[in-house]
Amino acid sequence: MTIEIFTDGACSGNPGPGGWGAIVRQDGRETELCGGEMNTTNNRMEMMGVIAALESLQNQFTAPITARVSTDSQYVQKGISEWIHGWKRRGWQTADKKPVKNVDLWKQMDALASGNKIEWCWVRGHAGHVENERADALARRGIEMARAGVTIPAKVLI
Repeated sequence: MTIEIFTDGACSGNPGPGGWGAIVRQDGRETELCGGEMNTTNNRMEMMGVIAALESLQNQFTAPITARVSTDSQYVQKGISEWIHGWKRRGWQTADKKPVKNVDLWKQMDALASGNKIEWCWVRGHAGHVENERADALARRGIEMARAGVTIPAKVLI
């Protein structure tokens, strides 16, 4: 069984209030997740969507999972599937010896993905991809939650 995950992040200003959204589809069910932060960046919110989705699965399975993560963020898709190997080899530094941005979230995402079989897919954002549009709407809801001071992520089982 392949679990399907669709994620997005958004920011109102960059940095500014931000939100993330995720849809997790497994066994014919869908779970929608969203949340946000007041002072953040778009890239951090893109990463948080993936992290929240993987965390939601963590307690459900004892064996490794097989999942397909679809994101409109090339930063996330290339970061986790290509760039991270060099960053880790260089002690979390870029090729030009600068610290990797968002290293806290990269380490968290790497730990959650480790030991699982995950396909990292890029989809064009705002191009009519149904689940990406839904994840974008959830991310925008996350911005409103952050502005309202809601700190607990929302989770809805569909």
